[in-house]
Amino acid sequence: MTTARTPRPTNLTGTPARTGSGPLSRDSDGAAGPGSTPRPHGWAAVPGVGSRRARAAAPFTDRRRAPRGAAGPRRVARSGRSPWSLPLAVLLVLAGVFATGAGLGHTVGGPLDWTTTGDERGSGGASAVPAGRTAARPVSLSIPSIDVSAPVQPVGDAPDGSIAVPPLSRHEETGWYDRGPVPGDPGPAVIVGHVDTRSGPSVFYDLGKLKAGDTVEVAREDDSVAVFTVNSVEHFPKDRLPADRVYGHEGPPGLRLITCGGEWLGGGTGYADNVIAFATLTTTRPS
Repeated sequence: MTTARTPRPTNLTGTPARTGSGPLSRDSDGAAGPGSTPRPHGWAAVPGVGSRRARAAAPFTDRRRAPRGAAGPRRVARSGRSPWSLPLAVLLVLAGVFATGAGLGHTVGGPLDWTTTGDERGSGGASAVPAGRTAARPVSLSIPSIDVSAPVQPVGDAPDGSIAVPPLSRHEETGWYDRGPVPGDPGPAVIVGHVDTRSGPSVFYDLGKLKAGDTVEVAREDDSVAVFTVNSVEHFPKDRLPADRVYGHEGPPGLRLITCGGEWLGGGTGYADNVIAFATLTTTRPS
């Protein structure tokens, strides 16, 4: 088994925007997702690179608050049972953040916390990838029920050990954590996305609206498509993220789609929770 350095979590909940970096969620003035506490002002629809078809502008005061069980990014200590082993140096990171590798063990104190590192698409470290990969890497993601069609870019470990995510300048792209399984290979593949920004909704703004039975399609660079069926969409407070369920261990091909949600706390915390869609592979087909 090939081991990989466990990434230190970054903030999916949405910390204030910075120049060249930022969280998976909104910045200090960002908008709230459908299951989140609304911001006092309205937002304008954002065209976005990956293209969620255009939405009409609407005030966030019309958005409903998400259940307080939503998941929030936090750094997580991963156990050696998973396909990726956890180095002692990153067993426990700052409170409120968790490492986002697939199946790396248990949550130690909190939710997902991914950091955006400039325009990085890949890793900031030389982590090894899991052995035994057979599927080609993902290039795009389609979720018809919530009108999402977006590019997928590989993201790895940021220089500080957290998981790198697409920068806010590319908030309509998603990030596949390339230290874990490829979508369609055994184990839980992880794809992350921003919920919103100061200018409006982002790629995973409607993730919380997914229902069991909905379809998620991941196109891969070998012209194949991995088709997943959503099992559940759940919200977890940052300090109660079930890392074993999110990352799992060796097992059948699965997919975890992750963004932030719940109440907007602001400051360095951002959103209080994480929203996670759990899905399993149904079939593969030519594109």
